[in-house]
Amino acid sequence: MNSIVKTTTLAATFAVAAMAGSAHAQETYEWRMATGWGGGPLMDIGAQAFADRLELLSDGRMKVEVFQGGAIGEPLKVTDSVRRGIADMGHTWPGYDWGRDTTAVVFGGFAGTMDDERMMHWLYEGGGVELWKEWRQEEFGVVGMPLFSRTAEIFLNSRKKVQTLEDLDGLKMRTAGAWIDMSKELGASPVTTAGDEIYPMLERGVIDATEWGTPWEDTYPKFYEVTDYIIVPGVHQPVAPFELQVNQEVWDSLSERDRELIETAAELTTLKSWMRVGHESAEAMRFFEEEGLEIVELDTEVQVKAREIGIEWANEQSAENEWFKRAWDSQREFEKLWADAETYRRLSPETRSIGLDAE
Repeated sequence: MNSIVKTTTLAATFAVAAMAGSAHAQETYEWRMATGWGGGPLMDIGAQAFADRLELLSDGRMKVEVFQGGAIGEPLKVTDSVRRGIADMGHTWPGYDWGRDTTAVVFGGFAGTMDDERMMHWLYEGGGVELWKEWRQEEFGVVGMPLFSRTAEIFLNSRKKVQTLEDLDGLKMRTAGAWIDMSKELGASPVTTAGDEIYPMLERGVIDATEWGTPWEDTYPKFYEVTDYIIVPGVHQPVAPFELQVNQEVWDSLSERDRELIETAAELTTLKSWMRVGHESAEAMRFFEEEGLEIVELDTEVQVKAREIGIEWANEQSAENEWFKRAWDSQREFEKLWADAETYRRLSPETRSIGLDAE
């Protein structure tokens, strides 16, 4: 074959490939997303914000209809709905699946987790996202990645003052994930329930207290109407990344470019939600004080005990669960790298406060 024929054949091959790629890139999609939320920030700047951003980035080719919790499958079993194809996508907290695999809380956050700044860096710069995807596909048969992230949560919205270990003894509290077991070691009596059931349980006195989210997120369910105390800091949940799930068959049907669009929309939504939650929570703490709630800081003894319980529990899981060990070891190594970060990233509290009281 002479060079002219070779060139012509090669050009024709590239042209056909380009046309096929272009046709694939122009495909349109309409997906249904199951969630565990009835509204609030998890819906507004999480699930729905992702759907809006993906439609924008894809020039309208990729549309996601977001459903409130319970409209598609059970609110606390979004993973099952996505895996079985009842929903094409899902938005959930990975920790809800801890009963099937405790590795879920390494990605979703628990009492032994690093703080939110370190977690975000580990996810996107320390290999966390890659581990997350591999784990979800291998153990659950769905594609998973971060979508929305919290700063530290409120420890409790409470009808009773909680500050000491004695105050926790017998406390009837709503929680979820691994903290169900850990809080028992602090003497509490935990139960778990979907979000929309918490307010009436507090109102009727069925429970004494609840943990739910960050200060800002806790203004939406209006727990402040039926409680008297805000207990901080959220040592049980220093950070809480949430999750986008995609049905495996849906994912496999997409071009590499469209997969990247989904990943980009999820990452951007996660980073923006983290910043928004952090800012709005500062406003929310001021709001709680104006509403007459008492802000109570947990005794150091309680904070230390909770952290110790979290670390001990994680080490026990690592000895029994290969996936837990992989993710946990990765996080611990990352924390060691950042061990001295406070010395070069933060000014002292005394330094930061200078000038704040000036007229």
